[in-house]
Amino acid sequence: MKPAPFDYVGATSIDDAVAQLASGDATVIAGGQTLMPLLALRMSMPLTVVDINRVADLRGVSVSDQGVRIGAMTRQADLLTDAALAGALPPLVTAVRHVGHHQTRNRGTIGGSLVFAEPAAEMPATAVALGATLELRSAGGTRNVAAETFYLGPYMTDIVPDELLVAVTFPAWPRHARTVFREVAQRPGDFALVGLVGAVEIEGGAIARAGLAWFGMGPTPMRARQAESALVGRAPGDIRASEIAELAIADTDPFDDVHATAEYRREVGRRVFAQALTAALAQEGQA
Repeated sequence: MKPAPFDYVGATSIDDAVAQLASGDATVIAGGQTLMPLLALRMSMPLTVVDINRVADLRGVSVSDQGVRIGAMTRQADLLTDAALAGALPPLVTAVRHVGHHQTRNRGTIGGSLVFAEPAAEMPATAVALGATLELRSAGGTRNVAAETFYLGPYMTDIVPDELLVAVTFPAWPRHARTVFREVAQRPGDFALVGLVGAVEIEGGAIARAGLAWFGMGPTPMRARQAESALVGRAPGDIRASEIAELAIADTDPFDDVHATAEYRREVGRRVFAQALTAALAQEGQA
């Protein structure tokens, strides 16, 4: 099929883009990995498509003592080659390596992945696990939303039609934080059947901080809150990963679909969590 007729606008600045979004039935195109198929199938029929590829202020990675700020238009492939980001936020870089394929990462943007809100995707869960904040801009001003409250359901977010995701900011994690990541998918590059992402910080021989989230285990990224609470304050050698895994599974809401049953996801999730946590606690790092 061919897309329904629409007006095309190439935005030259953030203000230009949000002004176009405020004018009526408009949608944004960034990497186009999701929008182009939706347009072709006429599952999306906006009156105007606003292209933000030329807006330089929407690209780039900034690392400081306070954390990491990433422009929404930053390509996923660029995140993998940023040395400062690799040192400051290894869990994010690890997760990006599993997003789609090499070809799609050259076009796909971090903002596009975050806003699409696929429940089985890596980027939304990573934002939730690491405590990220999303910066949304409209003609009325700027609004900052915690990633944990941004996701409302499958492909549903707190963003409103006249808002543009400008950037995502991750709070600082120490360089010695341990990366937690496991993903089970039918093929490399597919959306996950079960996935876990996050980080744990160890100080003075005990876990001082933990941020963990599931993907593919519910209608949104699912924060493993009970597991996080159970980990903090405990020495790694005193932790039984299988027991913490039961707490982590209790915070999920898996479902049956054509790829797997909810029970399969729970059972695999238990093993995924125990393996990922054990591997993270065994990583070399400052304690």
